[in-house]
Amino acid sequence: MVNFQMIIPLILYLVFIFSIALYSKRKSSKVSGEGFIEEYFIGGRSMGGFVLAMTLIATYSSASSFVGGPGVAYSLGFGWILLAMIQVPTAFLTLGILGKKLAVVSRKIKAVTVTDFLRARYKNDGVVILSSIAILLFFMAAMVAQFIGGAKLFEGITGYHYYVGLILFGITVIVYTTIGGFRAVALTDAIQGIIMIFATIFLLMGILRAGGGIDNIMAKIAQTNPEALTPTAGGKISQPFILSFWVLVGFGVLGLPQTTVRCMGFKDSKSLHNAMIVGTFVVGFLMLGMHLIGVLGSVVVPGLEGDGAIPGITVKVMHPILAGIFIAGPLAAIMSTVDSMLILASAAIIRDLYLNYGSKNVSLEKLSKMSFITTGIIGVLAFILAINPPSLIVWINLFAFGGLQAAFLWPTILGLYWKKANAMGAISSMVAGVGSFIYFTITEIKFIGMHQIVQTLIISLLAFVIGAYFGKKPDEDTIKLFWG
Repeated sequence: MVNFQMIIPLILYLVFIFSIALYSKRKSSKVSGEGFIEEYFIGGRSMGGFVLAMTLIATYSSASSFVGGPGVAYSLGFGWILLAMIQVPTAFLTLGILGKKLAVVSRKIKAVTVTDFLRARYKNDGVVILSSIAILLFFMAAMVAQFIGGAKLFEGITGYHYYVGLILFGITVIVYTTIGGFRAVALTDAIQGIIMIFATIFLLMGILRAGGGIDNIMAKIAQTNPEALTPTAGGKISQPFILSFWVLVGFGVLGLPQTTVRCMGFKDSKSLHNAMIVGTFVVGFLMLGMHLIGVLGSVVVPGLEGDGAIPGITVKVMHPILAGIFIAGPLAAIMSTVDSMLILASAAIIRDLYLNYGSKNVSLEKLSKMSFITTGIIGVLAFILAINPPSLIVWINLFAFGGLQAAFLWPTILGLYWKKANAMGAISSMVAGVGSFIYFTITEIKFIGMHQIVQTLIISLLAFVIGAYFGKKPDEDTIKLFWG
């Protein structure tokens, strides 16, 4: 059943998002030449601490954080919350390990993408082409998952058909990202991060009120499903799988280009340090709050399943207007993930491939038009692939995350911190990592029950070290540029 009271807050929110895109478009139109590339794809390196923290977390949080993950927690209980909380140090790890050095290096080499960094570090066309292909392939899978999540959430809460939500959500995110570029992405991410926090608070309060308080809800869980109170969900979550999640959604986030590129765009060291604190708090609150809602909702609003759990809970426990505000929260998380991937996928084509291997002399007018068109086309392709959605978007998202980590983790980290890292090592790592990850995923091979990413990253690390041993050493100019 359609409820128009839910639609009003959402429409106001979308109008606000479009106004930010127009503001960002005016900012980017004032710069020229190489400045346009830096402005459109990385926002002129002007992010402060709060915006940096929010855009990092909003980009990392996605449909799986607000819809898919809590849906699994609804079924499995507190064991899945334990897995979700592994993501708490995401901002701290990313900014602490990569932040300062990558920011300094990216300014030296004028890098606006991860591939820019890899090109300057390894000076090899194969590395550039492989990284661009990996970005396009796995970003497309991740964006499809986000489009599906946004449309399903819209359908479940408002009552409109899935296609209506897909069209509304798709048009919004494609248009504002295409028009506004990175600055629009960063500003909307900051606002969306705030909305995510309030949406989580509203829904958590609603479910506690509907369930008669936390004591009453916990007593019902203990009575009806005591396995939900155990770390392994009564054996449904194996201990090796829990341990391997520390790699997939903990250490492995250092290999995600959509979060790594944030380390190139902040203003100064103070911004970096503030973002590490704010980001850690925000991601901890969001992951705990949303997954706790999933577990508590299993007894307050029983009978739901999978990706429909959070929409179903929201409709039951919240006033229609508050439900409309809440839907903006998960949609914010989803849009902030899609917009970041859209802008990076566009950068992979325009910056990393076309400007390096196509025409060298491109006018600003043609460059800006190509950037807008490319961003739009990628978004439309993701939209088309989401028309016939599979179930359980959390697994699509984790597949995309794993593929990106297999391709980028070791070339990024070792490129920053190991002087002997070279092109042969990077290419070997990318090929072995992505190839083995896809093979292990298709065949469902898991080493002692752990997620496939563990054996994948071990193989890709070994491939890097062996390749580096046999490959050509980095030249003195590269060593001086990165360590001088």
